[in-house]
Amino acid sequence: MPDQTCGNLYLFFPRQSYHAHMRVLIVEDDAILANGLTETLRREGHVADAVNTADGADAALKVAEIDLVILDIGLPRVDGFTWLKRFRAHGGNQAVLVLTARDAVTDRVHGLTLGADDYLSKPFATEELIARVSALDRRGRVMKARVIEHGPLSIDLAKKRALVNGAPLDLSQRELAILTHLFSNVEAIIGKDQISGAIASWDEPMTANAVEVHISRLRAKLEPAGIKIRTIRGLGYLVEAWRSEKP
Repeated sequence: MPDQTCGNLYLFFPRQSYHAHMRVLIVEDDAILANGLTETLRREGHVADAVNTADGADAALKVAEIDLVILDIGLPRVDGFTWLKRFRAHGGNQAVLVLTARDAVTDRVHGLTLGADDYLSKPFATEELIARVSALDRRGRVMKARVIEHGPLSIDLAKKRALVNGAPLDLSQRELAILTHLFSNVEAIIGKDQISGAIASWDEPMTANAVEVHISRLRAKLEPAGIKIRTIRGLGYLVEAWRSEKP
């Protein structure tokens, strides 16, 4: 089937579509481009809708279970970079594909640093967009299936929560991020700088003292269940493989 041109977007409608994959929110103020993206993704088996402002994105995310945000940077009033920074700072964990006419390396690096999962410059081949969306879909399915278990501790990466002996732990978002990083690297020594880097998308940098405070709080919540985070002096922290104390 031949390509169809839609402004700077070249729409390629495949002969076959797939079963529904993701719910995609397109944040794009160019109506022609937004409509073209919506139709293309729907033909690929995704559920896709579009809004044209950052405020519209916030409203949509409150009422729908979104898996992927395709985000234009040149939005009116609140630009995409500002929205992305705020979104990640408030705990938004959906995949974000930045789609923009800004193709400078510094812009790409800035977008990825703020928490974008991928970056595609306009104009683009729709086949490449579809491939990138599919890759994010596969990555999301892996993450949704992942549950980290460590003795009585269970960390559900999809639902962003942790339980001990089936009871939910009361954790701040930073505590959950640190907990996930530590227990994803059992039997490895994790330095304070690595912990800071693991949650680098937050607005405020995390100091070594702040890391110590969060670790102390995590210990207070975990040690009653026999789960320990060891301090390796001068190096960082270590979580050993779980060994039941029962004979």
